[in-house]
Amino acid sequence: MTHRVVVVGAGFAGLQLVQNLRGSDCEITLIDQRNHHLFQPLLYQVATTLLATSEIAWPIRRLLRSRKDVTTLLSTVEGVDRAAHEVLLRGGQRIPYDTLVIATGARHAYFGRDEWEADAPGLKTLEDATTIRRRLLLAFERAELTEDPAERSAQLTFAVIGAGPTGVELVGILAELAHRILPTEFRRIDTNQTRIMLIEAGPRILPAFSENLSDYAAKSLTKLGVEVKTGTPVTGVSGEGIVLGDQPIAARTVIWAAGVQASRAKDWLGVPADRAGRVMVQPDLTLADDPNIFVLGDTAHVESDGKPVPGVAPAAKQQGQYAAKLIRARLTGKAAPAPFKYKHMGNLATIGRNSAVIEFGKFQMRGWLAWWVWGLAHIYFLIGTRSRIMVLLSWMWIFLSGQNSARLITQKETLKDEQ
Repeated sequence: MTHRVVVVGAGFAGLQLVQNLRGSDCEITLIDQRNHHLFQPLLYQVATTLLATSEIAWPIRRLLRSRKDVTTLLSTVEGVDRAAHEVLLRGGQRIPYDTLVIATGARHAYFGRDEWEADAPGLKTLEDATTIRRRLLLAFERAELTEDPAERSAQLTFAVIGAGPTGVELVGILAELAHRILPTEFRRIDTNQTRIMLIEAGPRILPAFSENLSDYAAKSLTKLGVEVKTGTPVTGVSGEGIVLGDQPIAARTVIWAAGVQASRAKDWLGVPADRAGRVMVQPDLTLADDPNIFVLGDTAHVESDGKPVPGVAPAAKQQGQYAAKLIRARLTGKAAPAPFKYKHMGNLATIGRNSAVIEFGKFQMRGWLAWWVWGLAHIYFLIGTRSRIMVLLSWMWIFLSGQNSARLITQKETLKDEQ
C-alpha cells in the first residue's frame, strides 16, 4: 500500500519537503488555507509599494502541476485525531495519514494585548501587506485633505514597533517613500515633514546582529530621517496612536513587527510547547511520543548545537529537506540520517534603497555593496525565472526612475471598518 503523507502548510518547510519527496513511493496531500506559496522575506516590499503581490507569491497548484503524486486541498485544519491517524478539516472532512507533517508557520504576537492588532497590524500574509500599504497611502491622502494641523501631523506620523530586520526594512523604505518619492506629488502637504519612528523596547535595534552593525544601521536610519527609539516599551495602542512608556504620541498609522507566536499546532496535538507556542520536537523533528508526526519551521522548537533554531526561511527549508530524507530512509529501510543540524546562512537586513548589513560568522559587510549582495541572494531564492526577472526589473525601475511601482489604493480594509 502506498504510504500516505499529509503536509499541513505550504510555506518554505512544507513545500521543500514535498519537492524533496519527488519520486518516492508516497501519496502526498498538501493542505493550506491559502492557495499560494508566499516568499515572506520580501513581504515588506509589498507593504511599502515596491513590489506587487504577484511578484512574491505563486499559486500552489501551478507549482505542483506536474506532480501527479500530490493532491492539494484548500482548507483550514481544525484538529488532529492522533488515535485514528486523521487530520480534521473545517467542514467535517477527515484526511487519513501514515506520516503527518505540520508546518503551519507563525503569526504576530502581541504579548497578551491582542486587541492591539486592529490598530497595529503585523506582517505575515499578503492580506497584512496590502492592509498596511493601504493605510500608508491613505495617511498621506488624508493629510492632504484635512484642514486641521494637529490631524495632519497625526496622519503624517508613522510608528513601527519592533526593530528586528522587518522593522528596520519597513522604516527604511517608508523614509525613502516620504522624503524622496512623494514630495513632488502633493500640493497642500510637505511629505518631508513626515515623522517616522522605529521603536524597540530593548537596548538596540537588530539585536541578532553584532553591536557595530546595529550601531551602523541606527545611524543610517537617522540620516534617512527615522527617529530610532530604544529602551522604552510601547504600553498602549489605539486608533489615535501609541503610548511610549507614559508618553502619548498621535500616530494614525502603526505597524507591529515586535514578535511572533506559532500556529495552533500544539493544541491540535496536545503536546508541550515553548512560550511562543512552538511545539517541542526531538532532534529528528518528530514528536517525542509519535515518530510519525513531524513539526517543522516556525511551528517547531528544535535546538542545534545547543541553541534554538531561528524562525527564518533557510532554517525552514533545511528542516523540510531533512524530514523528506528521513521519510525516504524509513520507506526504503535505510539507516536514519543523523539528527537535524542547522547550517546558519547569515543575517541580512536592508536599510533604505542603497544600504544593507550582512553578517556571517566573523564576516561582515555593510553599505551599498551589501545591498547588492542582499538583492542577489533574494532573487536567487525566488521561485521561477519569471519571478526573478520581474522582481529584478521592478528594482531596476525603482533605482533608475525613483518611482515605486505598486501604489494603487484598491481593496477595502481587512482589520477594521473604513474611517
